[in-house]
Amino acid sequence: MKIDAKPRILVVEDEPTLVDTLEYNLTRQDYTVSTATDGFTALEKARTERPDLIVLDVMLPGLDGFEICRILRQEMSTPILMLTARDDEIDKVVGLEVGADDYLTKPFSMRELMARVKAHLRRVRMIREEMEGEETTADDRPANAAGLTFGSLHIDPDRHEVVNGAEILHLKPKEFELLHFLARNRGMALSRDLILERVWDWDFDGGSRTVDVHVRWLREKIEEDPAHPRRIVTVRGVGYRFEG
Repeated sequence: MKIDAKPRILVVEDEPTLVDTLEYNLTRQDYTVSTATDGFTALEKARTERPDLIVLDVMLPGLDGFEICRILRQEMSTPILMLTARDDEIDKVVGLEVGADDYLTKPFSMRELMARVKAHLRRVRMIREEMEGEETTADDRPANAAGLTFGSLHIDPDRHEVVNGAEILHLKPKEFELLHFLARNRGMALSRDLILERVWDWDFDGGSRTVDVHVRWLREKIEEDPAHPRRIVTVRGVGYRFEG
């Protein structure tokens, strides 16, 4: 997709009135909107259309939103904003654990949804601008290329890339932002609230559990033994500290 193209949003919702409302309001914001009303159609459209953002209801015919999210997260890093009619913390935790980037409980204000949509799309745009602006190959890059190196782990913010040894790690956008923030503050004990404020820079209602879930994902990818982490350590009663 060209940077200046209209952002594409896939709305997956089986309530006709809400589908119409979301499509109308998103289209007014100059987004290209497609819709799906069941899980199987949602998977097909996500794979063929490659949207920039997916707004995904939990309760759907066919496959539920959790299963759709779990499948898509293995195939793409597209931001997923989940919707649910149940205000239950376990639902939010499950949604985050299967790969959702954000969560809204019905009923929600259209203004809040639009703010979150814009925040996610802004991140997508920034990442693409960085990627499309990077025209040199790895062999062309100078030896002192910008980045953070901790032993075998190298974090390159220009390329939005993390390499551990000889392996290029496939991180979701939020995982990369979290790792980069922790690494830039190596040795400092960072509270969950501070991490939420700096990495999730809007009024996120997923709670500090969001940070814990994303740290667990990172540990699985960068630690030799995720059960006994040495790079990202827990500071009891505070949050986390990056040791490198």
